Amino acid sequence: MSTSKHVQTILNGTIHSLKTILPMDIDVQSPSLTKEPYIQQEMGVLIGLVGDLKGRIIIDSKPETFGSIGASMFGMPLEGAMLESFTGELGNMIAGNLCTHAGTENLELDITPPTVMVGHTKLYGFQHAFRLPATIDGIGDLTILLTIDDEED
Repeated sequence: MSTSKHVQTILNGTIHSLKTILPMDIDVQSPSLTKEPYIQQEMGVLIGLVGDLKGRIIIDSKPETFGSIGASMFGMPLEGAMLESFTGELGNMIAGNLCTHAGTENLELDITPPTVMVGHTKLYGFQHAFRLPATIDGIGDLTILLTIDDEED
């Protein structure tokens, strides 16, 4: 299967995951190509993808947005270490659901443990990246960045 088909499967799977995992209305805008560096503003989670395609998923937002998602899902406010832990778990849920969805399209993927990033971060080291902005009704904005590593010949 071609890399472009894999990317389409992952983008569609990411949208499917967001709408499956998040118990609120979410408006996902069209993806766009972006170049390095990607600058994370406040808080995010990075999860590696391995298998038929190698890359990373970064879910980037504000702590308040992650906190509101957590409050909506669990009925209690999250802050500090609990918020950081939840952000990593949210990344796990979205990426894990993405892998399950990709498997239905004959794309075998697995994920690495999440890395939570707090503060301003510049991300380098990727050849291609797709930016997928999303707005969660009444909560805030998320940016999902999908980086794809070049396949080695």
